[in-house]
Order: sequence, then C-alpha cells, then structure tokens
Amino acid sequence: MMKLLIGVAAGYVLGARAGRARYEQISKTARAVSTSPVTRKLVNAGRQKLSDSLSTQPKLEPLRPLHEETTILVPHEHLRKQA
Repeated sequence: MMKLLIGVAAGYVLGARAGRARYEQISKTARAVSTSPVTRKLVNAGRQKLSDSLSTQPKLEPLRPLHEETTILVPHEHLRKQA
C-alpha cells in the first residue's frame, strides 16, 4: 500500500511538471489499473487471505467468580469440550 501511495505521489509531481497532458495520461493509466479485472482479482485474493488469517472465534480465558452474586456465562462449544 505504501508503494502505491509513493507511486501516486511521484506521478502527481511528474504530471504537474510535465503539464496538463501528462497529468491526464497518468490519471487515465491510474484509472485503468484500478478498474482492471486483474487488479480486482488481486485485491479480492488479498482480502480473502486476510480474512482467512483472522480468527473469528474469540480466545476466552477461564474466569473465577468475584462473589456468589456473579453469573458466568460459558459458550456451548466450551461446555461440549469439557463433557
């Protein structure tokens, strides 16, 4: 992501120095790359890898009641593992 931002910043500076025509050329190329099916496929694959690496199951620590009035709720999966 950082490389993309650096590339966009460099393109902007070069485009500004080269004039409006060069800026339009860079802008057109950037739009073409960002809307490309290949780019979308890569972004979706990256999102899927990130989603797969994140755990959807919380890691819970066993708790001790502070006093008798405290109620502790335990997920059903936890109860099944103990039985």
